[in-house]
Amino acid sequence: MQKKIAVINDLSGYGRCSLTVAIPVLSAMGHQCCPVPTAILSNHTEFPVYFFDDYTEKMTTYTDKWKELGLSFDAIATGFLGSEAQIGIVMEIVQKLKAEKTFVVVDPVMGDHGHAYETYTPEMCEQMKELVCMADVVLPNVTECCILTDTPYKEENWTRKELLNMAMMLRLMGAKSVVITGVREGSCYTNVVLEQGQYDAKFIRTRSSGGERPGTGDVFSSVVAGALLNGKSLPEAVSQAAGFVKECIKVSDEEQIPHANGVCFEKILGKLIKK
Repeated sequence: MQKKIAVINDLSGYGRCSLTVAIPVLSAMGHQCCPVPTAILSNHTEFPVYFFDDYTEKMTTYTDKWKELGLSFDAIATGFLGSEAQIGIVMEIVQKLKAEKTFVVVDPVMGDHGHAYETYTPEMCEQMKELVCMADVVLPNVTECCILTDTPYKEENWTRKELLNMAMMLRLMGAKSVVITGVREGSCYTNVVLEQGQYDAKFIRTRSSGGERPGTGDVFSSVVAGALLNGKSLPEAVSQAAGFVKECIKVSDEEQIPHANGVCFEKILGKLIKK
């Protein structure tokens, strides 16, 4: 039977990010993506103006119907959350929908380049630590990892020991497995993978390709979740995600797609099916 994953994230009508990328990526990988919208946006927030409709008050009622119907999910994935209340609601949703074999992927979308996003308050950062405790796999970037572990941020020159220590701190919080994404190492980006029960991390390097794009984190976490549902190990899933994002950016650069439009993945989705 086709595996089902509940994806809790916002829906942006224009710009390739959030649910707009999660649905086709997971579908291409053979899974049914079941969205739980946290908000509806006309376009993502990298644009100068946008429409925003908050779905916080609807999220519980929405998922209550799934519970009433007895629907089950092989995985639950969370993305950007816009308020302390939403984080608390998502924790309740995870408890409500999680079955014995359901795994939970948490992408704590909190900030980048050493700074939390403007929407993230200190209270939200503390609440996110509680959601991380529920994760089978947590996928913070370096900034988010520093925020969650109260570690001073630096752009580069992380030692492997420092990265392993941060990953271990997240696991001590309760996350079973940890992936620290996008660690800059010269001309490469390294993803740090610390699996459940392991004490040595794997460092998966990918040569950088082009500039930054909105939505790459959503693509990355979607591929990781989809690959895990397909029976891949966590290091294999991370390698597949990193390679796919690199190809997306390469296509985006070749076709001169503006940065505000995010990554271009339509032409290479077929590759995911073959893997």
